[in-house]
Amino acid sequence: MLVKIYPENPNPREVDRVVKVLRDGGLVIYPTDTVYAIGCDALNVRAVERICKMKGVNPQKSNLSIICSDFSNLSEYARVSNAAYKLMKRNLPGPFTFILPTSNRLPKIYKDRKEVGVRVPDNNIVLTLVRELGNPILTMSVHDDDEVVEYSTDPELIHEKYRDEVDLVVDGGYGALEPSTVVSCLDDDFEVIRPGKGVLL
Repeated sequence: MLVKIYPENPNPREVDRVVKVLRDGGLVIYPTDTVYAIGCDALNVRAVERICKMKGVNPQKSNLSIICSDFSNLSEYARVSNAAYKLMKRNLPGPFTFILPTSNRLPKIYKDRKEVGVRVPDNNIVLTLVRELGNPILTMSVHDDDEVVEYSTDPELIHEKYRDEVDLVVDGGYGALEPSTVVSCLDDDFEVIRPGKGVLL
């Protein structure tokens, strides 16, 4: 299913359709402020297992990332030091993934890793979905890190490729090719571990 949502004014009826799929444990592809991504309700363990299987990711060995709607939402699921808070406050919403220690609110599938990537993208569609869902969204890029290809910017082509693997694709217009900048905030010696679209302030 391909659902068109306009970022300036997301239609509540279409947003509700997407949120229902997420609540039911479905997988959804949606735009961010960087590349299109595949996601699910981050607190639904079965959905998390399904997306990890689809992407060939071992959740015990790979970093998992979640999208939160804002700082208060983010601090429920990750531990944020004062220094990390100041850094993130200057740069969010924006094209960054911050690696932080997990809190005890996340399911065990995350805590085995003891760290989680956190995003607050500058994209009204996905932030609206997170707010309406009431939970963070587990997020993974549509493309593989070593394979950024043109189809991954076009929601109609993404739908053609993934319609048998996901439950819904959100058409939020053309996406970008450059992924987020990943910053480790596991201690106060911050480190950019993957340069991407964003430049830290």
